[in-house]
Amino acid sequence: MERRNVLFLLTPKTQVACLKENMNVRQALEKMRAHGYSAIPLIAEDGRYLGTVSEGDLLWYIVQNDKITMEGLEDVGITQLLQKNRVPAVKVDADAAELAGMITNQNFVPVVDDRNVLMGIVTRKRVMQELFSKGS
Repeated sequence: MERRNVLFLLTPKTQVACLKENMNVRQALEKMRAHGYSAIPLIAEDGRYLGTVSEGDLLWYIVQNDKITMEGLEDVGITQLLQKNRVPAVKVDADAAELAGMITNQNFVPVVDDRNVLMGIVTRKRVMQELFSKGS
């Protein structure tokens, strides 16, 4: 990819389903199921990116708490499952080369501004589409 910033690949936050820090585990599960996502960004009330919650995070929590019910999941805040820095974000002024190394290891890369507010995501699918359109 040529040297330019990640904005040309960005799916804006307005088009991305996100979890909010005040949600519980059941709400997170329902949102992920409704959208068909295997991972979803978690943001603070002020829009700051806190991390990404995956199906695996949810499943491991349920397995480790095998007596928990769906109603019991309403009492567990989603932030309790968050593994910080597992899906790092890139700054909005990052270039495509910086993004390339990250996108090979995750389905999407969160993009944040200087205040760590989520601007949107760059998906692996979008990067692949861009690469293949240049090759044609």
